[in-house]
Amino acid sequence: MKSASIAALLSLAALSAGTAGTAGAAGKAPVAFSHNDWELVCDNTRTCRAAGYQADSGENQQVSMLITRVAGPSTALDIQLQIGNDDGVKGPLRFKVGKAALSGLDAGTASLDEGQIRAVLPELLKGDDATVTANGGKKWTLSLAGLNAVLLKMDEAQGRVGTPGALVRKGAKPESSVLPPVPMPVVNVAKPPTARPGDDALAARIFPSLDLKDALERCNNQDQVNAKSMEVHRLNDRKVLLALGCGVGAYNYTTLLWTANDKPPYAPVSLEASGEFDEKDASVTSSMKGRGIGDCWSTETWNFNGKDFVRTGATGDGMCRGFAGGAWDLPRYVSRVVVTAPAATPSKP
Repeated sequence: MKSASIAALLSLAALSAGTAGTAGAAGKAPVAFSHNDWELVCDNTRTCRAAGYQADSGENQQVSMLITRVAGPSTALDIQLQIGNDDGVKGPLRFKVGKAALSGLDAGTASLDEGQIRAVLPELLKGDDATVTANGGKKWTLSLAGLNAVLLKMDEAQGRVGTPGALVRKGAKPESSVLPPVPMPVVNVAKPPTARPGDDALAARIFPSLDLKDALERCNNQDQVNAKSMEVHRLNDRKVLLALGCGVGAYNYTTLLWTANDKPPYAPVSLEASGEFDEKDASVTSSMKGRGIGDCWSTETWNFNGKDFVRTGATGDGMCRGFAGGAWDLPRYVSRVVVTAPAATPSKP
């Protein structure tokens, strides 16, 4: 049997009745759902990812499984298995659930092939837990509590309930009734031009016209709410981005943003977007740490499309369960950003 990494194995179990988080119509808004030790996130293309972990009690070693399925009739599962704190673990690993056992898995992260998935999926749906063992007696226990509810929610989000390809409630409805994938949005972005002489002076000129009510509510570092603390980034031949970093926490940093004209009337507009500006693709990305040990992160990215900053990506790492940096990325929103050369400045008549 082909060797597989543990991350691919653990990513196969998810679906059990539970509490719903933020939810939206498939294809229109992300679907998020969790129950016990499993969680589900479906992005705006209807691709769904279910992740399960060790039980959130006791002294269990970190282990996680990710099950990914693209929308559309008869699509296959992708399963990954991952162990945490694998320093010093040598030799192949063994995964066992019910009557199914897989040997020869690599330590760290592993992906299962089709035969391995067929062998373990039925047992995952029936079991209470699964185990990973290494030479020397080290053991990881993957909780399956919540698996069936999460996979059922995945089937619902993709319109599979009652079809032969459903993971939980199979039936005779034709596979053609399954919802198709939603095309990934395409965002065209012009690479920003280089800064112009005098751009830095715009901060002092525009600052008096800013509505700072939101800044005063969100910024705990009031000393930074001034023109001298503001950065100016050129977006195109007429617009600039103003960035004011003013919210300082134990692990996170808040930056307020405005777009404005580079000549009067400046007409500044406050943005929902937040974060550091990247001139390579006219983007800002906000990263937030959820816990002090650094294991829960979420990020959102916006790009300037020539008129506005639009959201182009949003992802998080869900329950985390002690994995440094998170076990997996669970995107809520995805898009394809196409960067072109800076737009030419129109010639004056």
